Amino acid sequence: MRLPDEPDNIPQINIVPMIDVVFAILTFLIVSSMSLSKSEGLPVNLPKATTSQVQDSPAKITVTIDESGKLMVDKKSVNLEQIESTVRQVMGSNQTSLIVLNADKNVNHGNVVEVMDRLRQIKGAKLGIATTK
Repeated sequence: MRLPDEPDNIPQINIVPMIDVVFAILTFLIVSSMSLSKSEGLPVNLPKATTSQVQDSPAKITVTIDESGKLMVDKKSVNLEQIESTVRQVMGSNQTSLIVLNADKNVNHGNVVEVMDRLRQIKGAKLGIATTK
């Protein structure tokens, strides 16, 4: 015999929709945090400098010289003869741009100076060298 205060169905908590919501929020956080990390240039072993300063510029172009001497402009492979024209194309109509040179610390000094010389011939280009503190 059943008591009059006893419910017909025992209430249950279904946690499957809650798990779906938690995973959706977790996915959103992971994807949004990946877009916040900014990678400029290719990974190289930068030289250390204790007096380095952060340079901010709205128009920033990254030129990378890896350990083997390969040149990249914003992750696009170029050779030394093309570097000036490629940087001018990337600059477009910008009057001034900051060109950040990411040179591996094992690259020959002469190669770095030659690239810097070609980049300094571009009117309106400010040159900066990437270092680690």
